[in-house]
Amino acid sequence: MIVKKTYEAPQFCHREILRYAGCKQADAAVECLLAECLQEAQKVLTYSVCYRELDVTIDKDVCDFQIFRVRSETLAHNLKGCEKAIVFAATVGVGMDRLMEKYSCLGASKALFLQAIGAERIEALCDTFCDWVKDAYNARLMPRFSPGYGDLPLETQKELFRVLDCQRQIGLTLNRSLSMSPSKSVTAFIGLKNG
Repeated sequence: MIVKKTYEAPQFCHREILRYAGCKQADAAVECLLAECLQEAQKVLTYSVCYRELDVTIDKDVCDFQIFRVRSETLAHNLKGCEKAIVFAATVGVGMDRLMEKYSCLGASKALFLQAIGAERIEALCDTFCDWVKDAYNARLMPRFSPGYGDLPLETQKELFRVLDCQRQIGLTLNRSLSMSPSKSVTAFIGLKNG
């Protein structure tokens, strides 16, 4: 069963946004620009996740989720000892892409900060969802593992999109080059271990 969750905005971390923007120190001008960008971004950001709980068995480098299989030594290592896993997709919405596109033509500094805000926001959403999973399942979580990490093929996105019905659930699409739209989105596996 696919479950959809929406969230209120997780707390913003200015330090992380500055890190994503490549700023080591923030003077008054940078802080002012960041505040302007945050004000605009907050109007368009949404926070949506869809997920499924799946049984998983590991046989060498094959991870069998019953409804699909993945060959990956690094994912198998990540899920070792897990009998269940959560597969999920998360996005902060298409409004952020539109805002970034607008400023890519109007102002490089704002575009940079909006990219950084988008990166911090999707990570904050994933962290919020993982905290919920940990509590809801009373489990110890293995680190999130996304297609493209280690030897897990990026093509695995296709399976995740199929089993999560991402477009219908949260408006997330996958193009032929396996890029997601909205761009500030994540798909991942989370292994569950008993408390």
